[in-house]
Amino acid sequence: MKKPILVLLISVLTVSLNFAQNKQLTIDDAVYQQYRQFLPDRYVDLQWMGESNEFVYIKNYSELYSNSVKKDKEELVCNLNDIKVAMKKAGETSTFTYLHGLNWLDNTTFTMEQAGKIIIYNTKKNSLEGVINLMDGAKNADYNTDAKAAAFTVDNNLFFAEEDGKPVAITNEKNKAIVSGNPYTHRQEFGINKGFFWSPKGNNIAFYRKDETMVAEYPIVDYSTRIAENNPTKYPMAGQTSEQVTLGVYNLKTKKTVFMKTGTPKEQYLTSITWGPNEKYIYIGVLNRDQNHLKLNKYNVKTGELVKTLFEEKHPKWVEPEHQLVFLKNSPDKFLWYSERDNYKHLYLYNTDGKLEKQITKGKWIVTGFLGFDAKEENIYIMSTEESPIESHLYKVDMQTGVSTKLTQETGTHNVVLSKNKKYFLDNFSSIEVSGKTDLYTSEGELVRNLITSDDKLKNYKLGNMKVATIKAADNKTDLYYRLITPPNFDPKKKYPAIIYVYGGPHAQLVTNSWLGGANLWQFYI
Repeated sequence: MKKPILVLLISVLTVSLNFAQNKQLTIDDAVYQQYRQFLPDRYVDLQWMGESNEFVYIKNYSELYSNSVKKDKEELVCNLNDIKVAMKKAGETSTFTYLHGLNWLDNTTFTMEQAGKIIIYNTKKNSLEGVINLMDGAKNADYNTDAKAAAFTVDNNLFFAEEDGKPVAITNEKNKAIVSGNPYTHRQEFGINKGFFWSPKGNNIAFYRKDETMVAEYPIVDYSTRIAENNPTKYPMAGQTSEQVTLGVYNLKTKKTVFMKTGTPKEQYLTSITWGPNEKYIYIGVLNRDQNHLKLNKYNVKTGELVKTLFEEKHPKWVEPEHQLVFLKNSPDKFLWYSERDNYKHLYLYNTDGKLEKQITKGKWIVTGFLGFDAKEENIYIMSTEESPIESHLYKVDMQTGVSTKLTQETGTHNVVLSKNKKYFLDNFSSIEVSGKTDLYTSEGELVRNLITSDDKLKNYKLGNMKVATIKAADNKTDLYYRLITPPNFDPKKKYPAIIYVYGGPHAQLVTNSWLGGANLWQFYI
């Protein structure tokens, strides 16, 4: 029975599209304008408005609109000028030039960072609720609602500032090779995209301290200047001395920092930084430099002492922690942990004593995203490749039984925005055959209505054929997906110059069942 199923699978995934029209792409079209005229219609900065059943999006980078599940009526929430007027009334100068990167604190209030300021804006009152003035050169700013403060970096140091207050230095390193709070720690491997971490109640800030003084410099040539300049960077070559990283915890009240005693060897990786719900403990995945032995450790925040190693993971070749722990709100002594221990990335339920309660997801596929729990924490919502390695779908998984229910049905790639109250989700979808559309669903997978269906912006262009299919890997078992693009009027009897484009790596999947097969437009340029 296995052989015909495999043949059927390959035949389904082997898709050939023929874009045979009249117009031809120019190099400007293919490289410089692909995100303009050829981009499928979509909402910009689409997100839910707090925990409400209203969703918002931005038009023209200057107007914020809302729509709701029931009304199906677009309404203007505010525009850039409203914000500027509110800032002027509050005595604040504004050089804001666009709306972007809104972070909703509740159903009516959002924060936005721009031009050296973080503002807290109330859309119902059309007023400025607060402002944080950042320092010149501030980066990586992150606002905390409970603390009513933002932490940020300037050069190699970490600071925080409260609303209408002066910035306070958390670190004051004069040596530029000692860097605190920067997300570029451990070369941003292991899923690291933050350099500091607010505690759940906003009383503390945990941060990476990266000592690169012992790391060799690598020459980087800046050729953007009139005369090229050498701007070296610290880069630990394979087998040579690497950076030494520690984790500090800064208390906003005492203004003191305690470093967690993560021990030796000093050349190790500190991953999966996660605060415990009660702020008493912090959890660190300590990984050796060979990347084949992980310890999930629990530390006392006040003393920095190791409380316990909850569990260890070992593999002859590779262990890769990429995610924080996900604590349950109703059972704060339990958490979800991502692991590839069975060769596929899945979720496991542990308690804070390190006992494995159960494996939640299982199968020859991977969990690509965790979107949250339902209200009673009986089910979780995940994105996964269960349907196909080149597709992405939303599933609801029963925590007790592990039974999963697929909530997105159309074959292709789904990018889902789940409402905070877990009653609805917005589905941004595309496939090789569908350029893009956005739909509104209930959390049970029932279609409420279509919001956008984009036209094919390339329908009048002569692009040639694209085929997505599989070849076998060296083991003659594993399917490897490829995308083959041939020119219009392709003659298989002729020889053509070929470009083989590969960016290897486990997190760099180039071939997907999405619009253009995941290719860039320049790859269709003839």
